[in-house]
Amino acid sequence: MTNPIDFTHLIDEIPLGVLILDTDRRVVFLNRAFEVLSGFSLTMAYGMKCYNILRGTACIANCPVLSMKNDNRSISCKSDMINLNRQRLPIRMTTASILDDQDHTKGFIETIEDIRLSQNIDWGKSAAYSFANIVGRCPQMEKIFQTLPVLAQSDASILITGETGTGKDLVAEAIHQTSGRESGPFIKINCGALPETLLESEIFGHQKGAFTGAVENKPGRFKLAHNGTIFLTEIGDLPRPLQVKLLTFLDDKIIYPLGSTKGFRANVRIIAATHRNLEQMVKQGSFRKDLLFRLNVARIHLPPLRERDGDIRLLIDHFFNYYKQQLDKKINGFSKNSLTILLNYNYEGNIRELKNIVEYAVNVSNNLMIEPHHLPSYLLDLPPSNEFRRAPIERHAMTQNPDPIPEGALFRNPTPLNTQEKWPAVQREMIIDALRKSNGKKNKAAELLGWGRSTLWRKIKLFKIDS
Repeated sequence: MTNPIDFTHLIDEIPLGVLILDTDRRVVFLNRAFEVLSGFSLTMAYGMKCYNILRGTACIANCPVLSMKNDNRSISCKSDMINLNRQRLPIRMTTASILDDQDHTKGFIETIEDIRLSQNIDWGKSAAYSFANIVGRCPQMEKIFQTLPVLAQSDASILITGETGTGKDLVAEAIHQTSGRESGPFIKINCGALPETLLESEIFGHQKGAFTGAVENKPGRFKLAHNGTIFLTEIGDLPRPLQVKLLTFLDDKIIYPLGSTKGFRANVRIIAATHRNLEQMVKQGSFRKDLLFRLNVARIHLPPLRERDGDIRLLIDHFFNYYKQQLDKKINGFSKNSLTILLNYNYEGNIRELKNIVEYAVNVSNNLMIEPHHLPSYLLDLPPSNEFRRAPIERHAMTQNPDPIPEGALFRNPTPLNTQEKWPAVQREMIIDALRKSNGKKNKAAELLGWGRSTLWRKIKLFKIDS
């Protein structure tokens, strides 16, 4: 039997995730597409059981590999998997045996296909006002829906701006999914999540021995995104030295890993996003003017939810139907009083906050209608104020704040908000409480809050919490 290492390059070019297992279901090899999908590198996954890598429903209910013990025919099934970012992804998994010349099983090969695109398209067709998985009908969103298909068919760099929680990630992914690169990888990089030294290695890769701890070659996200799309979120947090290196890449499309003089020509499209005012940062000298020009070939600005007339009710129905189906709940909808509260609330966390509120309400309600007491308690504790809308079209511009999380995820008895208190203060209290409950262990605190580690680190820095 030919040594599998001879096929490394060939398997890396396959646009599907590929896992090669031994007869004990331990990982022997995985390709670049699977690394992008799962977050696991070969070094991390080698020797681990496949169900500890995929962590899907099929692994528990009906393992395809075990089903093949007495049958060498390939098996294909729909399942899901949980990647390192704790995202549950819908997949199609096909498993086949690897046989020797005597038809003895020597291992297994599994292909993993990401089927989010087909699911999103089906869901989008059922929505009256949508593009891919984005929903809205206000004039601003209709204009964006008209622009996105045109931008998707080009390779121009795009800058997406808007407050936190307005859906910048969804827009970036929708552009990728409706472009000619949809079969290639979509790689997201949070420019504010890692220190500068680690971020450079994460983005551009490094050679073995490039620095202390570099015990193997690392391809970097740009190389993994070859023939696909790179999404640089929080581009305003990119350190100045890396701004220079990114500008160089935009000029010649060649990346140079740390410690290497040999470049790699990467065919990737750049989409960047930020909630910051980059023009103001250019004036302050913290962001390069030439980089802004290169990223800002086309710009999409997402309006805050408070400025999207009529979209709040549309989004409430959209998220309600989604979570009702996902949780298999027999709920008819929101009561009149509940809708009044939701339609007259200023969503400082924008769509993400509204989504969290609806998810929480559908989870906790056991009635046919969602009543006010099923809503997060901070909505009910807010005092009457001229800041609130008396009708859906009366919107008051509020200041931007960090991303919210579902109320009740941590506190059983949240502290009521007083007249002067805002959601950021509540969020800061939740972080401190989580750190206290986890004895200062940030990984555990992030788990309690339902966040990723990078999100928690960013918010600790933002709120200046002494941890």
